[in-house]
Amino acid sequence: MSGALLCAVDDVPEDGSQAFIAELGERQVAVMVIRKGDGVFVYENSCPHIGAPLDFISGQFLNHERTHIMCSTHAALFQIEDGFCISGPCEGDHLIQINADVRGGNVYVSL
Repeated sequence: MSGALLCAVDDVPEDGSQAFIAELGERQVAVMVIRKGDGVFVYENSCPHIGAPLDFISGQFLNHERTHIMCSTHAALFQIEDGFCISGPCEGDHLIQINADVRGGNVYVSL
């Protein structure tokens, strides 16, 4: 898989999150990167309910327990592994996942 370099895996804290701008073709997209265990998950930083960014403080996307992604606007909770909303006004909806590949300690994204 090819793709554009987004960040180094180490730019995101273990079991934490960080905000970035991804170059996806001709577009620049605000994204979140979540590290959970050995997994790296990348989603658009846009709540499916109203399109607002999910982070109130830049790069902070997880609930206090670090078990779910939480929208700062309405406290909707999303599963980290698949972006599925389990509670809140957009329950049953999904975050938009970005294709991501980890190679050589770096995260690459593509359409």
